[in-house]
Amino acid sequence: MNATTLGNGASLHIPSVADLQVYQPEAETLENHFIVGFDSRDVRARPFNLVRTQVAKRLASRGARIVGITSATPDAGKSFFSLNLAASLSRVAEQTVYLVDLDLRRGSIATELGMTPKLGVSDFLDGTTDDLGSLGWRVDNSDLAVFPTRSIRGNSAELMASERFAQLVESFRSLPDNAIVLCDMPPAFANDDTMIAMQKLDGFFMVIDSGRTTKRQVRDTMEMLQPAPCFGAVMNRYKGALMDSYGYGYGYGSKMYDAYYN
Repeated sequence: MNATTLGNGASLHIPSVADLQVYQPEAETLENHFIVGFDSRDVRARPFNLVRTQVAKRLASRGARIVGITSATPDAGKSFFSLNLAASLSRVAEQTVYLVDLDLRRGSIATELGMTPKLGVSDFLDGTTDDLGSLGWRVDNSDLAVFPTRSIRGNSAELMASERFAQLVESFRSLPDNAIVLCDMPPAFANDDTMIAMQKLDGFFMVIDSGRTTKRQVRDTMEMLQPAPCFGAVMNRYKGALMDSYGYGYGYGSKMYDAYYN
């Protein structure tokens, strides 16, 4: 059993993937959201398999286990990347993956999978529940556990800076050594949630929107999140890249940072 203790003396426990409630997403939902990382036979999963190997190597070389995935700009495809990377990693033998939605004000992991959870990570952080086991779901019969969030308004920064968030992170650190925890974060400039959370995580990967994210935005994001290390960057929608040859597109509108949560 992997557990830490809350301030009220209650034991905080992260169940193993095998012990979580099971959720089976509809095949149509996965296809509509381009979630292909679960299917090794799908040629569109190849880019994520290649990235998977690099991610695993970099995390192992740094001794990192809990990492954030963020972007400089909204709608760069970070949640799309997070889900496909997590799914692809979970297919590696003896590798368990926990995907945690920490975009508290605009979480999308549940929507991408077609889930309608009654409780989410935000409910633990605000004290509504102490039962982390009730928040996590094993996706079908994979080695992927998803901890979705229910979107909130307002005090997300306070929740990220809270003792409960620190206890949440420490609980995930207590998982067996073969577990990787990926945290889907807000865009770095949407608010200060990512900057606050990075003080507790091991580092981050950045998703860059080709043709939209500027060099200055990338540089400013890395400076903002220091001293957390950037383990790498992923170029999304790069013309001529492997993803493009398989027909990937991830639509975006004209949202700017001040409209991100509207």
